[in-house]
Amino acid sequence: MSGLATAVGVLVAAGTLVTGAVLLGEAAVLSQRAASAADAAALAAADTLSGALTGDACVRAGETAVLNGAELDSCVISGATATVTVAAHSGAFAAHAVARAGPPP
Repeated sequence: MSGLATAVGVLVAAGTLVTGAVLLGEAAVLSQRAASAADAAALAAADTLSGALTGDACVRAGETAVLNGAELDSCVISGATATVTVAAHSGAFAAHAVARAGPPP
């Protein structure tokens, strides 16, 4: 009987570790998705400000964030520089990222 209890204990511990590793991996992927979406949204806004794209810079940033699996939280325009904050959600996790794009200082 003690061998069975040990085997069950080992399996429960292994299952717990695997579940933790999967959740950690999901959080890491979500964080990278948010960062990529923020970068793309900021670049789209900066391109709009420079005249390379037409339309409103913050609207363009929001559209780009959605295309990259995130939503635009904020968009601040200062001269020709755009600073955006996006959020990406997956299950119980949410990741936020900030990016800035514009001409060099």
